[in-house]
Amino acid sequence: MGFSRIVNIILIVTGGVVAVYAQAGANQNQYFLIAGICALMLGVYGISRNIPGKSDNDDTDERV
Repeated sequence: MGFSRIVNIILIVTGGVVAVYAQAGANQNQYFLIAGICALMLGVYGISRNIPGKSDNDDTDERV
């Protein structure tokens, strides 16, 4: 596992925990909720950036 992948996983986990914690309390703190969602989205973006796209050699769409 690369260092950036570990950082992205940590961002996803902490962002999810912070977002759930901020929303679960009776006194909801919107800033914690926003920060948690931003950390979650940054982690998901970082991981999805490393997923390879669909190759152009796939012939499934070209059959007629």
